[in-house]
Amino acid sequence: MGLRLHNTLTRAAEPFEPQDPERVGIYGCGPTIYGHAHIGNFRTFLFYDLVHRYLEWKGYGVHFVMNFTDVDDKTIRAAREAGVGIGEFTEPFAEAVLEEADALGMARFDLYPRATAYVDGMIELVQTLLDRKLAYVTEDGSVFFDISAFPGYGKLSGKDLEQVRTGERVSGDDYGKDDVRDFALWKAVKPEDEEVGAAWDAPWGRGRPGWHLECSVMGLREVGTTLDLHLGGEDLIFPHHEDEIAQSEGATGHPFARCWLHVKHLRVEGSKMSKSLGNFITVRELLDEGVSRAAIRHQLLSAQYRRELNFSRAGLEASEKAVARLVDFRDRLRRRPVEEVEMDEAQDSTEGQPSSGGPLARAAARAREGFETAMDDDLNISGALGAVFTFVNEANAHLDRERGVAAAERDAALALVASVDRVLGLVELADRERGVDPEVEAWVQERIEARAQARRDRDWSRADAIRDELSSRGIVLEDGPDGTRWKRVTTASPGA
Repeated sequence: MGLRLHNTLTRAAEPFEPQDPERVGIYGCGPTIYGHAHIGNFRTFLFYDLVHRYLEWKGYGVHFVMNFTDVDDKTIRAAREAGVGIGEFTEPFAEAVLEEADALGMARFDLYPRATAYVDGMIELVQTLLDRKLAYVTEDGSVFFDISAFPGYGKLSGKDLEQVRTGERVSGDDYGKDDVRDFALWKAVKPEDEEVGAAWDAPWGRGRPGWHLECSVMGLREVGTTLDLHLGGEDLIFPHHEDEIAQSEGATGHPFARCWLHVKHLRVEGSKMSKSLGNFITVRELLDEGVSRAAIRHQLLSAQYRRELNFSRAGLEASEKAVARLVDFRDRLRRRPVEEVEMDEAQDSTEGQPSSGGPLARAAARAREGFETAMDDDLNISGALGAVFTFVNEANAHLDRERGVAAAERDAALALVASVDRVLGLVELADRERGVDPEVEAWVQERIEARAQARRDRDWSRADAIRDELSSRGIVLEDGPDGTRWKRVTTASPGA
């Protein structure tokens, strides 16, 4: 069937058909950096990460851009209250977003543009809209987009032009616009703008860009005239994304984005997140509490993006257990002794077809197919996780019954876990939390397997030498029915 995505613009699930599979152009609306990002923000950002990882898993080349809004009403107000320039004020919050994204296992995107670095391009786009009679200048030097001059206005949100009113971000505009429905492209300078260094010269007057304009210019410049995917939270559909379409398509004459994906709101313990309710939670707070990073990642990813997600402490505990099940299963496979098992193709077939392996390999193949089928169905992560954990249950039951396992069977199961985790990022993050160095772990595992082979060959001196080699590196082995476990030990210094 292939990947299908629910396009907000057409209100239908459509086949994903990028303009260039070698360079899928994606723009995700990032945070306004006037404070620390909260878990609702990171639900959206982790969805971006899921899209990024899954498209690469599918073999696409991806060019992903997520912006930082570092100039708008909120950043100016907050910088002024702090008594510092806007750049000095926003920089720590930008760094914090990246640190927290790293902490939650997000793969870095290609670019994180800041709005203040693109003001020249914003001025150019506004001039283009003025030249095309899609915008007008007011007496004070502000510039507004004339939505009555753009026939397609409302196509993303489905709003009737006659019913459109100012949105949350523009409700306070008092720059003398002609129609209450028009939105600001450029805001004439005010004393507070100058106070924090948020003002630039333009042909029509000194001022600063409107919020909607910023994303259009960063997207057009860093991704292209037409984006393959534009991502954001559902609260951005109107007016932000509607306005992006109007000004971008008005300036270029081309579709701004082929497909729009919007993430549903997050709730906390069943209620809307708000400071007044005392349930406003930041990622930083959870990390400072010592909550598992992998558990946070799992819970924020666990629901399909167009479904509301309820974030809860009970959910975090369940996520902790889910991640542990996956990691423990991977580790159990690595420890399990391998045997030279002959596969009987006649006995090991399904519906008369020759087998492509034993029961573990076949279960892994089913899991991969189920995982991909679910993800291809509008990125249905809950169904994809279901396929993975069904496999874990089946495989654990098989390992409970069988003392040994064929090397090819074990490798097929391990390969499945590694493959899906390139998308999920859960085992990888859990390993990082435990301080597991992948190179060291691979070396230890290779030595354990070499020791197991030496024991099968009854080469006891070599087996003992390998154990001693590991011991000299602080690695202690524990042999058991499921194979050999290993752990690090700290050797006390002399005289301690």
